This record gives sequence, C-alpha cells and structure tokens, in this order.
Amino acid sequence: MNHRQLEVFNAVMISGSASRAAELLRVTQPAVSRAIAELEAAIGFALFDRVRGRLVPTPEGQLFFTDVRASFIGLDRLRTSAARIRDFGAGTLRIASLAAYGHTVVPRAIRLFRDRHPDIAITFQIALSSQVRDLVVNGNFSLGLAADEVDLSGVDHRVFSSGRACCVMPPGHPLASRAVIRPADLDGLPFIALSAEDRARARFNAVLDAAGSRPNVVVETPFAATVCALALEGVGVGLAQAVAAEGFLERGLVLRPFEPEVYFRTYLLFRPDTQKSILVKHLVAALLAARDQGAGKATTPRLRGTASTRAR
Repeated sequence: MNHRQLEVFNAVMISGSASRAAELLRVTQPAVSRAIAELEAAIGFALFDRVRGRLVPTPEGQLFFTDVRASFIGLDRLRTSAARIRDFGAGTLRIASLAAYGHTVVPRAIRLFRDRHPDIAITFQIALSSQVRDLVVNGNFSLGLAADEVDLSGVDHRVFSSGRACCVMPPGHPLASRAVIRPADLDGLPFIALSAEDRARARFNAVLDAAGSRPNVVVETPFAATVCALALEGVGVGLAQAVAAEGFLERGLVLRPFEPEVYFRTYLLFRPDTQKSILVKHLVAALLAARDQGAGKATTPRLRGTASTRAR
C-alpha cells in the first residue's frame, strides 16, 4: 500500500467513478483500475464490487474510506499551514474567545495588532468558555478569553476584566425610566437568563434569593450577546455587561446598572507548556488596549443611570 494508491482510491470515492477519478488525477482509466486492484491486493479485501462496469463501494470499502478521508484532511491542513508559512513567513497566532468579547474587544484588538504586525496571519474562533479552555490547554490555540466558570487548573491564566452586570431591556420598557435596577424591580417579570453554569448568573441569583425576588425565566442562553438581542426584541429583561451590549445600544437597547453590584469576571488563558512569544505578548497588549477602549465606551450617560435611551 502506498500513497498513490490511496490517492486514487480517495479520488474514486469522491468523484463516484473511475473515469471521473482519472480526469481529476490526469491519468488514464486503466491506471486507476490498476491502482485500485493493487491496493485491494495489499490490504486483503475488496474495496469495490464491479457492477455492470461500475465500481460500487463495499461496506469494507466505506469503512476504509473513513480513515483515508481523515488522513487526506490532515494532509490538506498541512498544505494550508505550509501555504500560510510561505505567505506569512513571520508566523501565525490563534486566539479563541467567549462570545461577549468575541464580537467587540477581540476584533478591535486584532485591528490594533495588525496595525503593528500586518504580515501575521490570525485564526480567531468564538466558542463557549469551556471550549476555549480546551482549545488552549490542548495546544491548538495560543491564548483564549473565558469566563470564570471554567476550570483553571492546568492552564496559565490571569484576570482580564471584571465588568459590572447591567440589566438590558427594550426602549419604552417600564424599568427604562429608572436610574438603577434592584432585585425587587425584577420580581415576576419575564427574564432572559444566562446558562445555569455561568458564575455571574449564580452571583446574581444569590442576590435575588436574598431579596426574595423571583423573575420569570422565559429563555436561557449561554451568550450575553443573545441576551441583548432577545431583550431588544422585547422578550424580557436580561443581564449582561456593557461590553456585550455594544452594537445594540445604537439600535435602541436600554442599559441600566443593577444593584447590589454583581460582576462578570473574564480570564486570559495561555498554553501552560510554552513560554509566551513576543507576538503573543503583543496580542495581549492589543487586547488590553481594546478592553480599555471599550471601557471608555461604557462610561456613557446611559450606564451612569440617566433616562437617555440613545447611545451618545
């Protein structure tokens, strides 16, 4: 068994016939048939039944193709990596982020970073915090941003931000005229909650329980941006930090501080087995600068508690 035989087999399975495989590989059809026969002889079982001149995959052939396809996907990734190194010889970075920062702070940081390093390719993925941790711990990503509910054991980490929780609601909502939202204000109201595992939700629930307040949870979601979108549609009041509300305020979303204060904590995660490269340090600096820019946007009249319902 050799690579050329596997390449021919892969081409036949993908294209559906020996003639099309021959066209793809720019060889003759007899050459394709010969390579398939040699591969079958090498592995000891039939890959195809010959039915009226057509090659029909056997069950064994289908099973074998699963592994062959996976190996070719791996080769494609190697080709992509080689092309990236050729085109961006200085290197690449991979960053993963929870959604609250993935649509706001991280895009700003990438812009700032690329102003300084225009030749560096960046892979950026938005995922649940638990998935972000796994991507970093497994060595697939250089760094990540995750909420504080993740398991921090076995991963290098530092606090990235601590954002105050605010209530979000549509314009014209009865609570929109209030400067501050308190637990009693939410009792019995339709409420959009973050997932049960979210630590900010747990801290929020503890405050509500102490006050005897019971909002009516109508939707649960792991993403603060989704909370904002649902609140803007009038589904209910939700809880989010100001950074997650960026882009929604201009569309009319109302943001009000919640008291007693509850905070969302976010961590920067790093691969535990490697030293931070200069590029990673520069990306972290860009993230911190982008975070501070976002904090500046958060200190608006809306967040300070005036009755304004438009971002200025």
